[in-house]
Amino acid sequence: MKGLVCKVCGYVSLDGTKDVCPICLAKHAFEEKEDAYKIPDFKATSGESEKKHIPAFTVIKQCGLIPGTGCIDVHVKIGEVLHPALPEHHIQEITFYVNNKFVANVMLISDVNPAAVIHLKENTKGKVQVIETCNLHGKWFNEVGI
Repeated sequence: MKGLVCKVCGYVSLDGTKDVCPICLAKHAFEEKEDAYKIPDFKATSGESEKKHIPAFTVIKQCGLIPGTGCIDVHVKIGEVLHPALPEHHIQEITFYVNNKFVANVMLISDVNPAAVIHLKENTKGKVQVIETCNLHGKWFNEVGI
């Protein structure tokens, strides 16, 4: 999928912002790339590679971390079939967006399972998007409505 990518750190801008990278703070470092990230074809039968790379969501309308706040937990694991966590093949980062705007970036090493969570305010509406980065197979995108 075509997108704006930071030439310094590889962050993908979903909202078209290209002045300052929110990850590495580089100024004017974005370039348009035809293959910025992959969007799985859910109409086709997913292959083994897609099953290990498509971000999978669980949305919980009651916060498990801060009870009584009404926040929404959005859990993401990488892969319908859990992605490997090996030194030679692992997920390097999970980047969260809400309605195409950057909200969080989780950096991972091969010693942890490829999963992360964000806690959204209770009134948040729209879509949560995730782009994950595999050290061998690049960036993969998925989204869920909230």
